[in-house]
Amino acid sequence: MMSTVNPVISAWSAVSPYGIGRAAFAAGLRSGRPSAQPLDPAQWQVPDETACLVPDFDIREVLGKKGTRSMDRVSALAVATVGELLAEAGDAAPPPAGTGLVLGTTTGSAQSLMDFSRDSFTQAKPYFVDAARFPNAVMNCASGQCAIWHGLKGPNATVAGGRVAGLFALNYARRLLRAGRADAVLSGAVEEYSPARSWLDHHGRGDDETATVLGEGCGVLLLTSTAAAAGSLAEVLAVEFGTAPDSDYRQSLESCVRRALRRAGLDLADVWAVAPGGGDAERGLLDSLLPDDRVRRIDCAGLLGDAAAAAATFQILAVLSLADDGPAGRVVLVTANDRSGLVGCALLRLP
Repeated sequence: MMSTVNPVISAWSAVSPYGIGRAAFAAGLRSGRPSAQPLDPAQWQVPDETACLVPDFDIREVLGKKGTRSMDRVSALAVATVGELLAEAGDAAPPPAGTGLVLGTTTGSAQSLMDFSRDSFTQAKPYFVDAARFPNAVMNCASGQCAIWHGLKGPNATVAGGRVAGLFALNYARRLLRAGRADAVLSGAVEEYSPARSWLDHHGRGDDETATVLGEGCGVLLLTSTAAAAGSLAEVLAVEFGTAPDSDYRQSLESCVRRALRRAGLDLADVWAVAPGGGDAERGLLDSLLPDDRVRRIDCAGLLGDAAAAAATFQILAVLSLADDGPAGRVVLVTANDRSGLVGCALLRLP
């Protein structure tokens, strides 16, 4: 039977340009320190001069040598983040038998996909590709690796949506809980920085994106039912999506925001803070909808760069990191848009 109870976020963690773990992410956001660093041209043959990279992230040092010989960066970031969340949750971590995972992505690992495809043309016949690396070229590789590494036996899904992917994952996880398909769900999104992604993004940028600094990382939330949660961090009130014809984000995103508010029984005056994605159109819309200076702006992209698939999840984590003491029941709006024309928003209620 479908439940009508809103799920809650009861734990979270991240692997980000501020380091590994929840504490590193929260401290970095609170400091307001930009995470962009110059790239070494000897190591990175890319068009970017700077990027927001996870510092010193060596797969075998972080996860060990066993099972990581063929693991790509996207999978490693996700596996490490889920491990951090479960470790930080400790005794409050849900039993793996009933725990699902929904992971947002853009295309999985663009680097793995391109490398494998290139090998099929360049290696000696009969096309001696490294079969052990084939799973990395599949979009759901990272979520599968997380389930294997951490023994998660609930539903396992991957959803693609670019900068909106984290909200897609949140909504999917919410539906799994409401339908009774899982006792708890890990919801998150992951993105890597690589030469393949850098060049793809470079050639796909619009005129207003020439100053874009790319970022990477993974963020994961633990969603549980209200009845099962103690000391919850936020209640998920509503999640809405739309499409923007001809990249006219303002009208589509405004429709999303108003639908979410109606679904939650709220109006614009109830919004305490907003965590926007990026782009002049999105920020202009939010300034017109929420002109009151008392509405707090939480800027994540300015500090962590364009984290693509991980962006919306990072925005939610920024809200949770910067939610200082205040009146009970504060409502936060999280918005996102992608150059593909997707838009989305989520409403969260802080305790």
